[in-house]
Amino acid sequence: MTLLVHLTPAKNIRSIRRAGIRAVSVGRTDATGVYCLPVLPSYQNTYQWGRELRRGGQRTLVAVHFRIPDDEPVLVGHYNTRPVELASAAAAALIAGQQDARGYELLVPRPIQAGEIHRIRGVNQVTGWRYMPNAHGRPPCACPICNPRGAYGAAKIRKAFDEA
Repeated sequence: MTLLVHLTPAKNIRSIRRAGIRAVSVGRTDATGVYCLPVLPSYQNTYQWGRELRRGGQRTLVAVHFRIPDDEPVLVGHYNTRPVELASAAAAALIAGQQDARGYELLVPRPIQAGEIHRIRGVNQVTGWRYMPNAHGRPPCACPICNPRGAYGAAKIRKAFDEA
């Protein structure tokens, strides 16, 4: 059984314990499912999406650990590439074998039942990257997709871009 982790806002804990995780995320191939990552030896790589997910406005995230069968098909790939379908154990091995696993994601194309959940725990809220892996030291993109109006600091970023 492959142990995977899904990050979600803390307000969803009660619903997840009762009914599991709904498959509402839309992937790159228009498949719906649950985004997650395998539990890796590196805490940083396991919970790498934490800071990026917090940019959406959620203050506190929790990790939902769950198990799925090793032969269950999942979609896996880097966030800016087209995912491939692999068995969950092979997908976990693919991510674990990467020199730099930042930016990888795994999509389970079905809901996760409450009985499959192993545990729910709090995570460090400042773990991970923002905008993209290796973005530190590079100016953020000023386009309206990356910095929508009203987002924290967006006006300052757009102003700096216009002056350059």
